[in-house]
Amino acid sequence: MPASSASRLTPHALRILGIDPGLRLTGFGLIEKSGQKLSYVSSGVIKSGEGELPERLGVLFSGLTEIIGSHRPDVCAVEIVFVNVNPQSTLLLGQARGVAISAAVNQKLPVSEYTALQIKQAVAGHGKAAKEQVQEMVKRLLNLPAVPQADAADALACAICHAHAGALGGLSTSGYRVRGGRLVK
Repeated sequence: MPASSASRLTPHALRILGIDPGLRLTGFGLIEKSGQKLSYVSSGVIKSGEGELPERLGVLFSGLTEIIGSHRPDVCAVEIVFVNVNPQSTLLLGQARGVAISAAVNQKLPVSEYTALQIKQAVAGHGKAAKEQVQEMVKRLLNLPAVPQADAADALACAICHAHAGALGGLSTSGYRVRGGRLVK
């Protein structure tokens, strides 16, 4: 599953797992933050395959549990996904997101949640950035040799957003709720 992996880069670094939930493909990305320096650790996607929903969700849970066990992140950041066009897709995506959060909580990881707008703003400087722009910025911010696959890039961007959240006054959505597709207190 992991595209590449490295052992702990520095003993006092914060290891952040970013997750871009999806039923078909769930992206994951691990980075380390040491001071203001961000370093790439690993990224990839978990493919749920075909079949019944419970089995597919089980594949996602097992895959994330394995990644958490092998990479030992300190915290987890999960993208809050809004899909308003198709209610069935929204429900399925919500279930995949719930599995991602459950896998992290089951492993005793604190979980922070960020909207796509917050993630794009933290990585690209504005919330309307195109997917390709986010991929390119992830490549640059982490000094990667190539642009990561889209779902992995989104997960890495989520981890980067969490790494910058403290410096930006805390972007976490704790204490907020969704109303009309927007976060409100």
